[in-house]
Amino acid sequence: MKKANFLMAVIAFIISFHSCKKDDKGSPEDETLYGEVTSASKNYYQNANTLAAAGNSPHGSFKLWFNATAKAALDTTGELPSGSSFPSGSLIVKEVQSGGATSLYAVMKKDPASANAGSGWLWAEYNTDGSVVISVTKKGSDGSCVSCHSGNTNRDLTNTFDLH
Repeated sequence: MKKANFLMAVIAFIISFHSCKKDDKGSPEDETLYGEVTSASKNYYQNANTLAAAGNSPHGSFKLWFNATAKAALDTTGELPSGSSFPSGSLIVKEVQSGGATSLYAVMKKDPASANAGSGWLWAEYNTDGSVVISVTKKGSDGSCVSCHSGNTNRDLTNTFDLH
């Protein structure tokens, strides 16, 4: 009987430990967005040069790219014209660099219809293995996404064009 009770206690512990384990994949919308980040056609800003962190950016040095929808909104200089907005479906990704390799994806996707949108955008950060650093469910409030980017409504909450 003691063995059976011990075995039941071990099984209960394993089940409770597993059910409390953090889900590093985030929400289903995080999984979908990370899939877009890793499969989208990349149109790099400034010839894929690594851009140094500017201002109070928490991202550090990065390479910036746009999906085809976002790229279509850029002018001949490769920038969003002042006073313009990106269309829905635009994906903007900072590949944060560390030691010459991408260590993090900082992501903005224009999706005003999403319940997870903050100021019309999905905001997220992912490690390169797909684990979630900042989930879209935070609506840009975690990590100061919206508060930092709201300082530039002139270019649809994007800061890079004015800093680089």
